Amino acid sequence: MSTTADPLAVLGSLPGVSDSVDSVRKAVDRVYGHRVMRRRSNEITSEAALRGARGSAALSGADWALEEVRRRTDFGGEGEPRTVGAALRLTAEAGQLLSVWRQSPLRVLARLHLVAAGGGGADDAIGRPRLAGETVDEPLLRLPLPDADEMSGRLEGLAGLLLAGSQAPALVTAAVVHGELLALRPFGSYNGLVARAAERIVLVGSGLDPKSICPAEVGHAELGSQAYVAALEGYTSGTPDGVAAWIAHCGRAVELGVRESTAVCEALQRGAA
Repeated sequence: MSTTADPLAVLGSLPGVSDSVDSVRKAVDRVYGHRVMRRRSNEITSEAALRGARGSAALSGADWALEEVRRRTDFGGEGEPRTVGAALRLTAEAGQLLSVWRQSPLRVLARLHLVAAGGGGADDAIGRPRLAGETVDEPLLRLPLPDADEMSGRLEGLAGLLLAGSQAPALVTAAVVHGELLALRPFGSYNGLVARAAERIVLVGSGLDPKSICPAEVGHAELGSQAYVAALEGYTSGTPDGVAAWIAHCGRAVELGVRESTAVCEALQRGAA
């Protein structure tokens, strides 16, 4: 990170990032201007939440059809049902944590992990960052895992940046939060789901997507796990090009989420949904 007063804003000035920011802003403005949004925005929000949860679960290995996610009521089983259930709970919870996020991002992250784990029971590792020697279950990511001390220091640093405030565009902040959480994997499980939920919180809380109708998780899933991991590797390299490519990847994911919600708007307008 830069030593300037606003490191996130510095990232916003990387080559190509401003183009991504502008493209996302225009796409979001278009869907918010759709005539259906004036009358049925709550329906769009609900559908975006469902589709976003499905997309996030897909990236964590539970790639279910949307109608299966919509139909199922029991997510208590192990494996894929548990992952889908965790994604649905996180999407529902994220919207309730905006005010807390502004005061204590670390508290929100702990809450998100607790929600993803379904309460945690007697497992004292649920809802807190991992300690030295504790393992991480995140099969999609094979990146080097920072040790507990490095993870803790960087997590505190990220929280400090967020609390200090920034002039950086929402897309940049959301991408950095998402990327750092994936790189650090602070919890023993569900780090991908938590990272994508945190990205959603930033996009909504920043005012870019106040009604939460632009599910970036949909776009991340559509772009595919290989592209997701490759972009993340660029971010973790720390090079300007790598970080810019990750931010652009996250921007494209938001735009694809916008496209998804625009299609929902069009279907509602035709009376087909």
